[in-house]
Amino acid sequence: MNNQPALSKSLKVYQIVFLGLAWMTPMIFFTVYGVAYDAAGGQMVLAYLIAFLAIFFTAYSYSRMVKAYPIAGSAYTYTKKAIHSRLGFLVGWALLLDYIFSPIIAILTFGIFMHTEFPSIPVYVWVIVMNIILALVNIVGIKSVARISGISVVVQILFISLFCLFIIKDIATGQASSSTLFSLHPFLASDVPFTTIFSGAALICFCFLGFDAVTTMAEETIQPERTIPKAIFLIVCIAAVMYIAISYFTQIAYPGFTFTNPDNAAYTLVKLVGGNLLSSLFITVLIIATFTQGVSSVTSVTRFLYALGRESVLPQKVFSYIHPTFKTPVVNILLVTAFSFLGMFIDLNTAVTFVSFGALTAFTFVNLSVIAHFYIKLKKRSFTETILYLIFPLIGAAFIGWLLTLLNKDTLLIGVAWLTVGFLYLFVKSRLSAPFAKRDHSKVTVPEK
Repeated sequence: MNNQPALSKSLKVYQIVFLGLAWMTPMIFFTVYGVAYDAAGGQMVLAYLIAFLAIFFTAYSYSRMVKAYPIAGSAYTYTKKAIHSRLGFLVGWALLLDYIFSPIIAILTFGIFMHTEFPSIPVYVWVIVMNIILALVNIVGIKSVARISGISVVVQILFISLFCLFIIKDIATGQASSSTLFSLHPFLASDVPFTTIFSGAALICFCFLGFDAVTTMAEETIQPERTIPKAIFLIVCIAAVMYIAISYFTQIAYPGFTFTNPDNAAYTLVKLVGGNLLSSLFITVLIIATFTQGVSSVTSVTRFLYALGRESVLPQKVFSYIHPTFKTPVVNILLVTAFSFLGMFIDLNTAVTFVSFGALTAFTFVNLSVIAHFYIKLKKRSFTETILYLIFPLIGAAFIGWLLTLLNKDTLLIGVAWLTVGFLYLFVKSRLSAPFAKRDHSKVTVPEK
């Protein structure tokens, strides 16, 4: 009988949605506004629509695979079960870049904005403080994480709604360039090449990252086969509505908006819309958002490491340990906290580079896993099933795979180098374990069905 503590099932649909949105951070729209605006040639609405379509097909694939395998592990588990265990490991290894550097992005962003508010305190001090707080909150338990995430998401949505109301007021009072709330202009490419808009969409996909992270909490969710798929679609659709709404209103109200520095373009925009009062509120909400993004990011990566440890991909005694009182993977939380101190030494662009490669690689193989599991293995090949289990995921894989090729050469080289390290680790591990497997046949592990 196995008396090892297990993860506690307590999460409902609304809690999963809040966790996913908190990881995604709706305020990320403002964080990347200047860079995304430049990349898309100002056609933000079209770029977000294209990104949403690419993500929607991938979200559909995640919803299918979490029903088939409602266990922690995300893209690693799906690829391993549906295609091949070694390919699953390499996908998981790539996904590890996404998960393990996501807390660093949140920590760095938090430190940068806190340093902006309190210039006398260095960024590295905020990195240390943030790390300690994130560890404590995650150790206490998943329910506390869900509560904090819920409050943060509500605050972010309220700010975004307030921002849009300020723009609507400007339009209604004649202070904006447009005198009407309804216009097709934001949906027309005008003289901007579609290649430019697609490049912007590739970058904007980063704003949707987070819906996938909730699949790592399947074993802490009540009825995960039903709850997680609902939550995934709600997360993606809520985010799309917010991003497209902000883009639409800003594009019709201030079509001639210009900025000199992409990094603080959003602050300039917010100040134009609501003056000093709204810009001060903007900084406050952004700091709260980055904090809760960090909380959710640590939650996701520690559950992913738990899945790898439980299956002995990583050392089992270390990574699959669950604290008997808190019912959380405490060792994983402490290891991620220690790793996140790298935030004192690397820049934000480097961290984002790792995340982008890992996420897009994982998304591609989740789409392919749907085809392998449902269409090939289970032979679901009726007309409707062919659309659901071949056409849809194939569109998702092609779309995301193409966006992956749009990443810059340095990013792709770093990603390939990381995968090479993973391949070597797998090779050495299999070589070392082979002699012991030949000697001892007394212990047989039955795989999960």
